[in-house]
Amino acid sequence: MEADSIHLVVALGNPGPEYQFHRHNAGFMVGEELRRRHGLPGLRSKYHGLAAEGSMSGTRVLLLLPMTFMNLSGRAAAEAARKHGIPVERMLVIHDEVELPFGEVRLKEGQGLGGHNGLRSLAQSLGSRDFWRLRVGVGRPDQAGNPLLDYVLAPFSEPRDDVLLLIGRAADLADEWLAARGGACRA
Repeated sequence: MEADSIHLVVALGNPGPEYQFHRHNAGFMVGEELRRRHGLPGLRSKYHGLAAEGSMSGTRVLLLLPMTFMNLSGRAAAEAARKHGIPVERMLVIHDEVELPFGEVRLKEGQGLGGHNGLRSLAQSLGSRDFWRLRVGVGRPDQAGNPLLDYVLAPFSEPRDDVLLLIGRAADLADEWLAARGGACRA
């Protein structure tokens, strides 16, 4: 791998202030935290989303927040990947995960989509499921009758400090993934 190989970090969410602190926007929140902590420039409208380029954890990165809404996220990611020649193995997709309890974060490469429409859109647009995923645990609804869609499209009910800790832990794990990639690129 060449030292200047760029990696694509796709943070999933829905555009608009009405979704800002919703569970489905955990990816956007982590993306913004990464942008802030690494001093990336302001996000610019590009690739059907908002994008910024820079260095994170020793790795050259294109950070992308698709503005296509969750179910069409693949359109933005595929356009950015094609433009920069980024293969799926150099992509990290950050998203909310109802199959993980609130507060847990995990990395996963490839495999199933778990019913997540944003991931389904990415797999269809990229022609592969082999991208890396940073899964941000938002838990499941407590009430049996509470539809999952209503749950993820609602604001976090957990204390704000707990949500910010979750976002920070997810950003830490993204940094670890990027640092490992940066080290591989320098070798």
